[in-house]
Amino acid sequence: MSRLVSPSAKQGAYCIAERGKNPVKKTRFVMMLAALLVASGAMAQTATTDQSGVDTDIALLRSDVQAQKTDIIGKTMQLSDTDAKPFWPLYREYSTKQQALGDQRVAVIKDYAAQYDTLTDAQADALMARMIKFNTSRNDLTAQYYPKFKKAIGAKQAAKFIQVDNRLTLLVDLQLVNSVPIIQ
Repeated sequence: MSRLVSPSAKQGAYCIAERGKNPVKKTRFVMMLAALLVASGAMAQTATTDQSGVDTDIALLRSDVQAQKTDIIGKTMQLSDTDAKPFWPLYREYSTKQQALGDQRVAVIKDYAAQYDTLTDAQADALMARMIKFNTSRNDLTAQYYPKFKKAIGAKQAAKFIQVDNRLTLLVDLQLVNSVPIIQ
């Protein structure tokens, strides 16, 4: 029996793998985490040396992508000096909270990676509950901050920012769904 395996960035098409053979190694999960962490905050260091090195690499990737995200937002928003003054501190606050939420998603994905080969119904259910909580929290954060951005830069500019931020978030999400294998 065969199963579909998520596409790699280079292949662009689904591959067929034999059931019972796991083509997804721990290193693939590490690479997937790197893609995930692009739009999330810094990872806490762990006790093991290998994990510590991975976390450091991920933190560097996240920092670089966050800088790129900030640059894209700045260029897209084209804020006046008057609007930029209240916007950027509010954006940094919002971004910090997004990063904290991203840490929750990273934890779920790490747990999924650790349990992938032996995942039980109870574990799958617990992981899904955590992901639903993450998605709800992410939406709640946007709902909480939109009025703040609207007050700071007006409704049209605030809506534009939320739209741009959402598009950037969707790009990261798309990378993730292409990297995280379907449950066996």
